[in-house]
Amino acid sequence: MKIKLDLAPDLVAAMAAEIAAGEKAVSAAMRVAGADLKTSWRGQITGAGLGTRLANSIRLASFPKSGESLNAAALVWSNAPVIVGAHDTGPLIRSKSGFWLAIPTPAAGKSTRGGRITPGEWERRTGLRLRFIYRRRGPSLLVAEGRLNIKGRAVASKSKTGRGVATVPIFLLVPQVKLRKRLDLARDAERAVDGVPGLIVAKWVEDLF
Repeated sequence: MKIKLDLAPDLVAAMAAEIAAGEKAVSAAMRVAGADLKTSWRGQITGAGLGTRLANSIRLASFPKSGESLNAAALVWSNAPVIVGAHDTGPLIRSKSGFWLAIPTPAAGKSTRGGRITPGEWERRTGLRLRFIYRRRGPSLLVAEGRLNIKGRAVASKSKTGRGVATVPIFLLVPQVKLRKRLDLARDAERAVDGVPGLIVAKWVEDLF
């Protein structure tokens, strides 16, 4: 009596199904890990008081773009890497020309292009001239002769008698600034990476049941 046992077709099918389940689990896990990291980074940025605009610079892309793969990956990045990176590392900032860094006071207002206004733009906008005042202790100053409007901004005085005209500090001048570290993006990234194996297992088991 002869008995023939052929398991090859079922084994091949079982392995193919297991690979497909693995591809689905890995792809789903990477999408979840990437989305969680994007949310964490955005939360850090808004929590540090840096605003939703900078937080929304954090983006996510999952690979492959379509379908599933055992080599699936997620990429989280910022469209404003210089700004985000500066708050993440807390660098020492010096003037490129080796002179002063001009830090605007509230009286300077904001740039029409967004961000900090420069001394040159301020003079062009107001028509006033800035005057340098050196101080041995504390930051030196760039000041102007004018008045403060109702918004607290320095503007040219229209008074012919000079009434209300004052010397207003417009910029503080310092040789360098140490930016305070306000973010810890690596912490959340490491946490996301450490959680990937557990996510893959959870997604794999979820698909089985």
